[in-house]
Amino acid sequence: MHQNRGLLSSFFLFRENKTNLKTEIIAGLTTFVTMAYIIIVNPMVLAGPDTGTGLDYGAVLTATCLAAGAATLLMGLFANYPFALAPGMGLNAFFTYTLCGAMGLTWQTALGVVFISGCLALIVTLTKIKGLIIKAIPSSLKVAVTAGVGIFITFIGLTNGGIVVANPATILGLGNLGDPKVLLAIAGLLISAVLVIRRVPGNLLIGIIVMTIIGLFVIDPATGSPIAGFYPGAYGIFDKMPSLTPVAFQLDLEGALKFSLIVPIFSLFFVDFFDTIGGFVGIASKAGMIDERGDLKNGSRALVADSCGTIIGALLGTSNTTTYAESAAGVNAGGRTGMTALVVALCFIVAPFLSPLFLCVPSAATAPALIIVGILMCSSLSEIDWNDASKAIPCILTIIMMPLTFSIASGLAFGFVSYVLIAALTGKYKNVHWLMYLLTLLFLIYFAIL
Repeated sequence: MHQNRGLLSSFFLFRENKTNLKTEIIAGLTTFVTMAYIIIVNPMVLAGPDTGTGLDYGAVLTATCLAAGAATLLMGLFANYPFALAPGMGLNAFFTYTLCGAMGLTWQTALGVVFISGCLALIVTLTKIKGLIIKAIPSSLKVAVTAGVGIFITFIGLTNGGIVVANPATILGLGNLGDPKVLLAIAGLLISAVLVIRRVPGNLLIGIIVMTIIGLFVIDPATGSPIAGFYPGAYGIFDKMPSLTPVAFQLDLEGALKFSLIVPIFSLFFVDFFDTIGGFVGIASKAGMIDERGDLKNGSRALVADSCGTIIGALLGTSNTTTYAESAAGVNAGGRTGMTALVVALCFIVAPFLSPLFLCVPSAATAPALIIVGILMCSSLSEIDWNDASKAIPCILTIIMMPLTFSIASGLAFGFVSYVLIAALTGKYKNVHWLMYLLTLLFLIYFAIL
């Protein structure tokens, strides 16, 4: 044991990072608990009963866990970062509601789009294009995209929980508050909010578990059965890992290589890329991973690991994999090296063998997690200069068009085009980077095709 500890210490540089094996293990378990909700929520978003994507739920659950495990393992071993990765919120909604929903793509083609966006991210990371893109995109639009995705996720959570429903007279309306499933979602929202506010570790996961347990004893009037149903596996709560065969390596690259899909591919890349950059800086600053020039130490390796995560996820059968902000929980617990990520990866790899527990979770129990994750993403709104209309108007269009059109790509397009056109028509065209003009042209072509 002492010898192994020495090997781990030298490989992960414990002494240089002022940490030890015990601290790293605790940090890894802390991070896993705070983000384990994605094991339940991602399959629900991608393959839930109301999504219509055609993806196999059990296979997506396994793909979620293995993609998270593989990508996080790569982050730990290749970059030596205490960051964990998993299929990203918002990116999974884009897959379901924009690619498969609004655009009518098959899930195989949608996986091809995800794969190409991951390859694009890897190319950008390995070249000077990364710095060009970071410089070209106005900071106000970057934060607006994050907030817009957050409101979109919140909206999806409200509809999944039945709290907001379609209404022919007003387009949208309040759901039936007498419906047990709606009441379960509202109760879960309240409980989860309290846990988040009190900063209880694993708050969203705890909320999902509590609501699922309650759902076992609440009857759905429409079916006469409990809202949540538990079906034991071969060994009680343990079972064989759900097969990956229905989704793994099924991506349709030929179908994804169409001109009409350039904007969706760029949209996925953009949201993932800047979400990752923002997350890296925020978490790394807490872990002392920023050098004297303000750059991430070993940051290129971390970005490569993140890009490869999306490529791996697409091959296995899930949406874009990205670095999770919940990694900050492990950093706060003392995690400083890739050993923290290694622990998280092992937890994700073991998780599919507990599939009977995950498969009994109803959408009413996961809806509160979606709502709260979306709300927390809106914190970036404070960074927008609301007194400058030339910035505020494109930001509002970006944010509001995502949920109203049920498309992150459409919101992104409205924001970019309006920003450039407003700048050009108010005499500020010289302040706009040439790449923004190119992107605007691309978005206009996208609108024309739609």
